[in-house]
Amino acid sequence: MRHLIASLVVVGSSLGAQAAPRPPLAAAVRAFVAVDTAVLALTHVRVIDGTGAAPRDDQTILIRDGRIAAVGGAASVQVPANAQVMDLTGKSVIPGLVMVHEHLFYPTGPGVYGNLVESFTKLYLAGGVTSMRTGGNMNGYGELAIKRAIDRGDKPGPWIDATAPYLEGAGLNLGQVHELTGPEDARRLVAFWNDAGATSLKAYMHITRDELRAALDEGHKRGMKLTGHLCSVTYREAAGLGIDNLEHGFFAATDFVADKKPDVCPGQGAGQASVAAVDPKSEAVTSLIKELVQRHVALTSTLTVFELSVPGLDPAHEAGILRAANACLIHNTLVHSPSIETVLLTAEDTIGIRAGFAETTRN
Repeated sequence: MRHLIASLVVVGSSLGAQAAPRPPLAAAVRAFVAVDTAVLALTHVRVIDGTGAAPRDDQTILIRDGRIAAVGGAASVQVPANAQVMDLTGKSVIPGLVMVHEHLFYPTGPGVYGNLVESFTKLYLAGGVTSMRTGGNMNGYGELAIKRAIDRGDKPGPWIDATAPYLEGAGLNLGQVHELTGPEDARRLVAFWNDAGATSLKAYMHITRDELRAALDEGHKRGMKLTGHLCSVTYREAAGLGIDNLEHGFFAATDFVADKKPDVCPGQGAGQASVAAVDPKSEAVTSLIKELVQRHVALTSTLTVFELSVPGLDPAHEAGILRAANACLIHNTLVHSPSIETVLLTAEDTIGIRAGFAETTRN
């Protein structure tokens, strides 16, 4: 499916009741803008709204000052005389994609991750993404700088909730990742990067409970959310400490590993094997799910990271996943695979609607 962006995306638009004026667009950004008008009407278009409802044909979408003012049949939406009209017969629109596990880096060698903020932000926008959270930061100031440039209107790209560099303990052995030395170090790292412009946090596999507790305390004081790809800390422990989000569904959980030692990562393989072996109807699983729900802990599934390894996968479905992955290959650069997940699921799962719509050709 080919995505043609934004011409319909309004850079820097706000979801608040009183939307702030859009910043002036730099010349470099205007090169990516095909339509820039106060009142825009998209007519005779098919609307797929992301709620799971049936697609609606021959709709009119009225966008005023960067916000969707009305959606409905031609007879129910009055198009103002001063509107620019785009006849989209034969086309479909979907909500701008809101992504929650994205990266602006990519492996360039064993244990080395390259800074791709300039190309990836454009690729995300070209793929229909209008809002995104980076699920971890290997580029330090680079990711914070690109967020600020987009917010100012100096560069094209989605709105970004920018995570600080990983909160990680000893054991990962990556030169680009700082190893925490204790709770005060975790608190210091959160404060430092929030002061530098980071807006959210991600804990990683070897963090200790005390370090996670300190990071959560400091982050929450500053209005930051914290997610985690965990291993040393179990999901139940993290929920009790107040974590906001957990990455990769239950695939990263180590709650079911026999004889797991506190604050020690038994390895991702051991965790995944224990998840595969546990009875999903057992008390251990159902009580964990209940606790996560009661504590309002969200899970990001990233299904496509694991889906191709599912035994007995329908070959036709597997081919569809690979086609979606190939569709993300632009100029030989692959956007991080969890992006594909939301593209595949967005017609069934409401994630949110921002002012920008991605226009797609109908298949």
